[in-house]
Amino acid sequence: MTNRSLSILVVEDHPTIAAQVVGFLDGLQWQTDHAATGALAIELATREPYDVVLLDLNLPDIDGLDVCRAIKARAPRNVPVLMLTARDAFEDKARGFHGGADDYVTKPFDLRELALRCEALARRGQLHVEQQLRVGPLTLLPRERRAFCNGVPVTLTQAGFKILLMLCTAWPRAVSRSALTHELWGADPPDSDALKSHVYALRRQLERAGAPDLVATVPQLGYRLRPDAATDE
Repeated sequence: MTNRSLSILVVEDHPTIAAQVVGFLDGLQWQTDHAATGALAIELATREPYDVVLLDLNLPDIDGLDVCRAIKARAPRNVPVLMLTARDAFEDKARGFHGGADDYVTKPFDLRELALRCEALARRGQLHVEQQLRVGPLTLLPRERRAFCNGVPVTLTQAGFKILLMLCTAWPRAVSRSALTHELWGADPPDSDALKSHVYALRRQLERAGAPDLVATVPQLGYRLRPDAATDE
């Protein structure tokens, strides 16, 4: 398995299957969230930048295909969706792929294969990261790990660049503190509020580049970019 800790949303209403999948992925030191309903899945997937969503089609409140479409339309980035279902007919698989699924696994499945598919989907998602991200005065070149503000290069720490990349990718949505913490430290975050210190340093770096209020705090959630800050009175 990869050394990279992935962030996975498991959408499964069957408690035994959910516990097995979450337990196995937790054992790989991956970060997992669980949703037993379609409504909660949409809420989480549109708030957190997951690497992969594992989506059961048979949910108690919303059809899995509709959940997939909602996630694809509203998630902060184009998160890969792997559908888990007992529906194994070709027509069912075709509907799944046409509904936006990136992969399809029928039950019962091997948990080891499931993890390998998650890794493959996460790698595929990284390959499709835009070569250039622009938000207001800010331009990021993710592959080159370079940032510019109003065309002027901005010197960033490694942590600062990761934070800014997540904020740019999610914009105009906010990114939660937990998602940023996981991006920086994986499953082993520091005891101190190191994230706050990194955000403070990032703001100082952007201030020196002429964008003092670009990173805004969202109470009870995290942070988001405010590209119109330069024009605020």
